[in-house]
Amino acid sequence: MDIEENIQHTYDDPVNEEVIYQNPLLFLKIWEISSEVDYFDTLEKWPWHFHKEVEFLAVIEGHLGVQSKQDYTILGPGDVMILGASQPHRTHKPFQDNLRYVVFQVDLVRHFDESTMPYLYSFSELTRPLDELNYIFKENQNSRKEANSLIVDIYTESQTQQKGYEMAISYSIRKLMLLLLRNDTRNLLNYTDETDLSRLKPVLNYIDSHLTDKIYVEEVSALVNLSYHYFIRYFKKVMGLSFLDYVNYKRIKKSELLLLTSKLSIMEVGYEVGISNMAQFYKLFKRHNQCSPKEFKERMQNEVV
Repeated sequence: MDIEENIQHTYDDPVNEEVIYQNPLLFLKIWEISSEVDYFDTLEKWPWHFHKEVEFLAVIEGHLGVQSKQDYTILGPGDVMILGASQPHRTHKPFQDNLRYVVFQVDLVRHFDESTMPYLYSFSELTRPLDELNYIFKENQNSRKEANSLIVDIYTESQTQQKGYEMAISYSIRKLMLLLLRNDTRNLLNYTDETDLSRLKPVLNYIDSHLTDKIYVEEVSALVNLSYHYFIRYFKKVMGLSFLDYVNYKRIKKSELLLLTSKLSIMEVGYEVGISNMAQFYKLFKRHNQCSPKEFKERMQNEVV
């Protein structure tokens, strides 16, 4: 893409960048960028762009200029910055010095399971982008240093791919989110209240025990004595996902388990999780895993071997 084409992509008309995951099961892309000392460029040369994944920038050496909706920042060695999902931004090399930094794009929502679901809402960006958490790195040197180290560790693991690297990466991603959660002194990450979760417990239990059946909002909202429309809003506020997305999430998670632990055909697995339409099952499965059920099974079996 040349400069003339880039200029067309303003903040109001940014490039929609598709992120191709290096490991579809980890829902991330991470790489290092380096530039020589005798080169620098102007910010206007580069287009505004966005993607549905959250992006972390970790500078190892030199300086990186970053423009987002909020402001323009120059990051130096050891600095870290978060760019929220679908938030337009652009970067450039502002000085004539050696520049090395890591770009880490990840779908954080995919890294939650049932045990960490209460914190999903905090990172879902339903009310505010994660960009606002950058104050943590500006005010807290230890947090900045630890976050930079975690991102570099994720990059190293993704490159070396030693045995168990997937576990190491997942662990570091969770540590990164925990770091943000525990150092958010302004309480921007309002995690789900236990009282709200307790109120939804009958609904969550009902979903778990009726995945094979059709699940109607009218039936589950009655379990907690809420009207249809209020329940829809309340569920999304508490869980960080819409009711339909949550049900589909649970169905796909169950289908993953069945694909790996049973001898059921893919069609039978679809029926077992309440998705009898195979086209719909494939569509939902690919949305969650970036691959078909067959590819998922083969990939996971190869990982075990």
